[in-house]
Amino acid sequence: MSTPIIELKGVSKRFSKKLDLAGKLAQKLGAPVKDETVHAVDQVDLTVRKGEVVGLVGESGCGKSTLGRMVAGIMPASDGDILWHGKRLDSLQGAEARQAKLQTQMIFQDPYASLNPRMKVADIVGEAPLVHGLTKRGEWDSYVDNQLRRAGLDPSFKRRYPHQFSGGQRQRIGIARALAVQPEFIVCDEAVAALDVSIQAQILNLFMDLRRELDLTYLFISHDLGVVEHLSDRVVIMYLGRVVEEASAEEVFVRANHPYTQALLAEVPRIEARKKSFAGIKGEIPSPLNPPSGCHFHPRCPHAFDRCKVEKPALKEIAPGHKSRCHLNDRVA
Repeated sequence: MSTPIIELKGVSKRFSKKLDLAGKLAQKLGAPVKDETVHAVDQVDLTVRKGEVVGLVGESGCGKSTLGRMVAGIMPASDGDILWHGKRLDSLQGAEARQAKLQTQMIFQDPYASLNPRMKVADIVGEAPLVHGLTKRGEWDSYVDNQLRRAGLDPSFKRRYPHQFSGGQRQRIGIARALAVQPEFIVCDEAVAALDVSIQAQILNLFMDLRRELDLTYLFISHDLGVVEHLSDRVVIMYLGRVVEEASAEEVFVRANHPYTQALLAEVPRIEARKKSFAGIKGEIPSPLNPPSGCHFHPRCPHAFDRCKVEKPALKEIAPGHKSRCHLNDRVA
């Protein structure tokens, strides 16, 4: 097997908020206050190989966007290692570090917030390739035009500002900006969530066309299982910072193993289930400030037993290429 483009080994991310002066004073006076720590990502192992589309799925607040930002090099991990082509990302220096950053790009959820409103489209798309020597000043205009065409935009729009475009057009500008530095790996963070359904279909088809044309690799982050099923080769399910299941897309949607995955799939609307009564997963997702002991899903799991409350289940292979983090698999064995 070839070396993965990206490999995560035991990666965690914590955000800490220290007590301010008033909090420290209250603590000294006996108030039950302390520093707050958000456990956003908890010891995640993940590999993404060249040419794959890996779908990363979970509820809002499960840590998937934080994981995507760490993979893209936007924020550092608190623990664990992130490897780019087998080399630790935080150990790269000089030209190699710049290459890693250029080769891994991110497309953000909100096309309204991810573009600089003071810059024209030509500068948004063309600034980075010019700075990094991917195009010369004399060829810059035609280079920008080509990137816009590839993303499905008319090059005559390049002198406009972001506020002059629709949401779908702005997302295409974000795609053109990411492609302009000739990446091999793109992290898509809820890249179609803010768009109308008809526009979502256009952008998803564009992603697939670009994958074939440019041999791209994607980490596609979404809470929409329908989108993930359509796009992904492999699916990773996250819950409260942990990976709870990982398998090929077909395996996950046909033979889901973890109770959380099963619950998610049970609530996906289907045309053939028109008269079905839908009931969401019971309870609220616990706070990452104080995650449950043992299995994080046990307070909401209909199959939980005593062991689930005290012992963290391991992510085990239950079939070739299919991993699940559930004590019920030990009972079956």
